[in-house]
Amino acid sequence: MSRPEIPPDRRDALLAEMRAAADPWPALDAALAEVVGHTLFTVMLVDWRTEEAARIYSNQPEAYPVKGRKPLGALTEWGAQVLERQQPFIGYDADDIARVFPDHETIAALGCASVLNVPVIAEGQVRGTLNLLHEAGFYAPGDADRVRPFAEIVADRL
Repeated sequence: MSRPEIPPDRRDALLAEMRAAADPWPALDAALAEVVGHTLFTVMLVDWRTEEAARIYSNQPEAYPVKGRKPLGALTEWGAQVLERQQPFIGYDADDIARVFPDHETIAALGCASVLNVPVIAEGQVRGTLNLLHEAGFYAPGDADRVRPFAEIVADRL
């Protein structure tokens, strides 16, 4: 899906709002809704000590509550790509989501059938992920580039 570019001055304004926010997650949610779009948005914090990820923000807390935890999945296709190679993951349809996420039925129940996961990297290590989900076929490779500057801004908040 091809999206119009967000004007640089608008992107810079959104980034500045996030830098200034005491709680960056709602500002990040609103910015990414404008820049890329999503139905479900979560932020996961990676805990390398316990090999788990903890949800620290969710725009749909009934389905995906804050403080929910899940194994990192470093041995999965997703874990190898996002956590080890530090590359974004795009799932284009429900089959892609089912292949990598055990909670795919909950995701589908929210009307989501595509996903964009962008790692948040600091000091050479993944500290967390920004997870955007929407209808099938919604995300394209260029969307990861649109999200990356926002991931860089919040790296010190994880």
